[in-house]
Amino acid sequence: MIVSIVVTFLAFRFNLNFYVDLTMLSIAIIFPLVFTIRGSFRRREKALQHLSKFRSALKTVHYFVMSNQELSVESKKEMTDILLNISEQTMDQLKNNGDNTKDLDEIIDKVLTFIVANDQTVSKNLKDRTFRFMKDLHESIENLHAINTHRTPISLKAYCLVFIYIFPLIYAPTIIYDVGLENNQGITYFIVLLTEFILISLYNIQDQLEYPFDDIGLDDINLETFKLNR
Repeated sequence: MIVSIVVTFLAFRFNLNFYVDLTMLSIAIIFPLVFTIRGSFRRREKALQHLSKFRSALKTVHYFVMSNQELSVESKKEMTDILLNISEQTMDQLKNNGDNTKDLDEIIDKVLTFIVANDQTVSKNLKDRTFRFMKDLHESIENLHAINTHRTPISLKAYCLVFIYIFPLIYAPTIIYDVGLENNQGITYFIVLLTEFILISLYNIQDQLEYPFDDIGLDDINLETFKLNR
C-alpha cells in the first residue's frame, strides 16, 4: 500500500502517464494467485480428510484393545497411553510445522512392541485387525506430514509477490492517463490503492491457507477436535 501511494505521488509529481493494456498484467498476477489459492484450499480439504481418517483409526484400535477380555487392566491402560501419546505428538508435530518425525515414529513403533510383548494374550484376529487399522494410521500421518512440509512452490509465490510490488509502477500512470490530470487526484489514489489492496489481500489469504495447522489464520484447522480424547 505504501509503495502504491509513493508511486502514484511520484507519477503526479513528474507528470508520468501512459496507456498500457492491463490484460496481460492481470493474467500475469491474478492467474497465478488464483492457482495457488485453489491449490492451498485443496490441500486444506485433503488435510481434513486425513485427520478424520487418523482419528478414526486411533479410535478403532482403541476399541479393539478395550474389548479384548484376555488383556489385563494394566495392559489396556498401557495401550491407551500409547495411543494418546500418538495423538498428542501428531498434533504437536503439525502445529509446530516440524520436519523431523523421529520422535513420532518411535512412539508409533510402541504399538508393535506392545503386540509382541503381549503375544500370548493378543489373539491372531486382534493382531490382524490392529495392523490393518495401523496401516490407515500410518498412511494418514504420512499424508499429513507431506501436506505440512510440501506446499506451494516457493518460486511461484515469489513470482506473485514480486509482480504485486511491480504492478503499481505500471498501473498508477495508466490510471492517471485514463482518469486525466485535470480530475480529482483522490480518484486515482483510490483506484490504485483499492486494486493493490485486493491483490495483497489475495496473496495473504493464500499465505495463511499454506499453514492450516498453526492456529494463526482465521481458516486454520482446529486440531483439538481430531485428538483421540477431544
